[in-house]
Amino acid sequence: MKIIGVLGLKKIIIVIIIFLCSISSVYAALETKNDNTVKTVTYEHILNWSIGLIIVLSLFFACIWLMKKTGTLPINSKETMRVIAGLSLGMREKLVIVQVGNKQLILGISPGKIDNLLVLEGDDQLFQGTTDNQDEGKFSDKLKQIMMDSVHE
Repeated sequence: MKIIGVLGLKKIIIVIIIFLCSISSVYAALETKNDNTVKTVTYEHILNWSIGLIIVLSLFFACIWLMKKTGTLPINSKETMRVIAGLSLGMREKLVIVQVGNKQLILGISPGKIDNLLVLEGDDQLFQGTTDNQDEGKFSDKLKQIMMDSVHE
């Protein structure tokens, strides 16, 4: 469930940036009115800089966390692992084909465990060259063919 949409997130970030810029400009205006300039750096200056750095870093990490939660930040753009097809075998059991790099794994999924049933490489792969789940209806036919081929060998 997305709490804040992409547009809402952009608006919040813009408001935060405008707020921080206005605070820094007010602080700079107050500093220029002081005639007595400080020639040494005291612990108060270091404390102010440290607090400012902590605030900026926490805002940065909060924005990253919020973007991950709303799905606007792509975590894995290469998509080296994806589910190609699935077949329900009952109420709680499934058979799934997962593409991992150049290999395809046929996995049996039940409530308590996941079993690796078969690893397909090269010409043995199912759904070669398909980008979507267009051949989902032919999954059972191809699986039967692969199982028959492996039994005869």
